[in-house]
Amino acid sequence: MTSILKPQVMAVTLLTLLLGGCSLAPGGHIPDDSSGGLFSDDNRNAYEQEFSEAELMKLVDLYQISPMLLSELAQKPSKPAFNSALEQARSNYDYTVGRGDILNITVWNHPELTIPAGSMRSAEEAGNWVHNDGTIFYPYIGEVEVAGMKVTEIRDMITRRLAKYIESPQVDVTVAAFRSQRVYVTGAVNQPGTVPVTNVPMTLIEAVNAAGGLSEAANWNRVTLTRGDRKLDFNLRELYQSGNTDQNILLQTNDVVHVARNDDNKIFVLGEVREPKSYMIGQSGITLAEALADAGGWQELSADVSGIFVIRGAEADSGKIAKVYQLNAENAVALVMAEQFELQQRDIVYVTAAPISRWNRVISQLLPSVTGLYSVGRFSDEISN
Repeated sequence: MTSILKPQVMAVTLLTLLLGGCSLAPGGHIPDDSSGGLFSDDNRNAYEQEFSEAELMKLVDLYQISPMLLSELAQKPSKPAFNSALEQARSNYDYTVGRGDILNITVWNHPELTIPAGSMRSAEEAGNWVHNDGTIFYPYIGEVEVAGMKVTEIRDMITRRLAKYIESPQVDVTVAAFRSQRVYVTGAVNQPGTVPVTNVPMTLIEAVNAAGGLSEAANWNRVTLTRGDRKLDFNLRELYQSGNTDQNILLQTNDVVHVARNDDNKIFVLGEVREPKSYMIGQSGITLAEALADAGGWQELSADVSGIFVIRGAEADSGKIAKVYQLNAENAVALVMAEQFELQQRDIVYVTAAPISRWNRVISQLLPSVTGLYSVGRFSDEISN
């Protein structure tokens, strides 16, 4: 079989022509052999020498949109899932004191050992600051190493040391200010920045909410957590709308949460429609019927509605260029199926003016440009990541 790499190389050039108003551009028609432009005799001969229709069609999986296909594609609604690993992590969570934190240490019945936080001083100002070497200084016992310890461990240690000077000391230790640890929330949130890690366990969704929540430009489906050299992907749509807590995780210090923008979460409607252009996919998704409606419907005088195609990039390791779904909308009942057909990111909807008997020619002519769209999209994703 001919290498897939060659049509991908050709696609970049063809994509420029497509978007610049070539004969395959929105509102155009599929030219025959007598047409000029991109598929003039010279260009067509060169193109057919490189790839025949038959060869290109081998790189495509073809489907007729039918009730049976819709049943196969339908995603079962997610049921709220109990994330036992998350709950276990919550129950085992205990804050670890770090450099920069401020501790509030109280020794009951010994006010001389407790710096009062009066009306002019906050608990943070009156507390014991953990120095850069991880220590604090406390009366009687001197320098104490506390970084990396839990407050209960610090309390027990101070109690043991003070017992040499005070009979049965009653010590309480709390963190007055959490300054040593944080997570970073970036991307399409209303208040991107740092969120402090405290003694209250913080999950992914809580960090996003602490950063002001998702902005209107956010892509709910693409939230990336970077932890060291690992990257984990989460779908907040599943969490928000379906209560799927498998899409939640307990955060750790220095985690980076990035919410992708919705800019590349779009579909393209081309061909014989009134408003051919790209359309954003909303948070609730978009169906084929909605995409056609957003584009103002098809051109009544020129469109061949038996040939409404949805062209979808194939999986990278499938050996295919695309999956092509065809809807025959000559019967208005087919629009019910269009309403049930969910589009995916970077799908291309194409309404042809060509007779349906030539639909394989339509697809073969679209494929190079389709490949270019997906190649550019994947390249952009690699750069952004």
